[in-house]
Amino acid sequence: MSALFDPLTLRDLTIPNRVWMAPMCQYCAAVDGPERGVPTDWHLSHLGARAVGGAGLILTEATAVSPEGRISPADLGLWNDRQQEGFARIARFLREHGAVPGIQLAHAGRKASTSQPWLGDAPVGPDQYGWQPVAPSAVPFAEDYPVPTELSVEEIHRLVEAFGAAARRALAAGFQVAEVHGAHGYLVNEFLSPHSNHRTDAYGGSYENRTRFALEVVDAVRAVWPDELPVFFRISATDWLTENPEDGREGWTADDTVRFAKDLLAHGVDLLDTSTGGVAAGARVISGPGYQVPFAARVKAETDLPVAAVGLITGARQAEEIVSSGQADAVLLGRELLRNPYWPNLAARELGAGGRWPDQYHRAV
Repeated sequence: MSALFDPLTLRDLTIPNRVWMAPMCQYCAAVDGPERGVPTDWHLSHLGARAVGGAGLILTEATAVSPEGRISPADLGLWNDRQQEGFARIARFLREHGAVPGIQLAHAGRKASTSQPWLGDAPVGPDQYGWQPVAPSAVPFAEDYPVPTELSVEEIHRLVEAFGAAARRALAAGFQVAEVHGAHGYLVNEFLSPHSNHRTDAYGGSYENRTRFALEVVDAVRAVWPDELPVFFRISATDWLTENPEDGREGWTADDTVRFAKDLLAHGVDLLDTSTGGVAAGARVISGPGYQVPFAARVKAETDLPVAAVGLITGARQAEEIVSSGQADAVLLGRELLRNPYWPNLAARELGAGGRWPDQYHRAV
């Protein structure tokens, strides 16, 4: 028997296995006009192939809750009816092929308005469909990034409402899991970290103030999400600053993550998707196979919140060990699923768990 291919039930939703697809931006939506932010045939093919390949849960790429929340002008969004219709087609296809459809709701904050990675991954202006980024504080991500506009309290409240509105649309589109993107240096993460949050009002300073926006967003999503369906939160468990004391910058720590996991559980979050980094430019990341798994394992050991592990998980037996040893409840694969959309079914065969091959492909099994 394989722990990796055991079902996992969160609230009333049963996910057929513990091999899940991590959110990965594709940067290929229309940048202007009525199709701006609308999923395309590429998104249907890309996400659908991983459902056919046997992933138990498919999480869409970071989906902006407002136009200014996109990472690039070519990102997906969920603030209008046309976008909702495009997502409904995808969610329906994923469910038809045995996967649970999940959506990651996001706002890019001070890292917004950049070009696609293959075009330089650099800030873009209005002449390239860009806009002025916003953030908790008027502090740029890096020297070559613009100074963002500091959000007013009223604007913060409107963004909380935008997350709730996007979650309502996601539910109407047929998604069964909603994930709040609180990692990788984007807006929610920017509020959490003292590296990027220099506010002196109710949304900055103390741990309680810096976590206020994130918890308000969670509450807004949970308020419109059915009690029987789970809400996830993706976190950067460390900014990789305190792990490198010579850096000299203050940041969010693994201790903070364990503390915050307990708060998230109390606010109705059902699983912590545990990543790291992204808020501090130039931070030295200590990388290697499964390098982020210990952060997930610590939350798993010290709290009651289920966790998923990510980060250079590439082998079937490596993934099986992570789950069977209790370090995490599931694994999220990114680059490995880009390389091979059928990784889950091939891993199931390697581990003697069968897999979920479609009838049309049985001649190749």
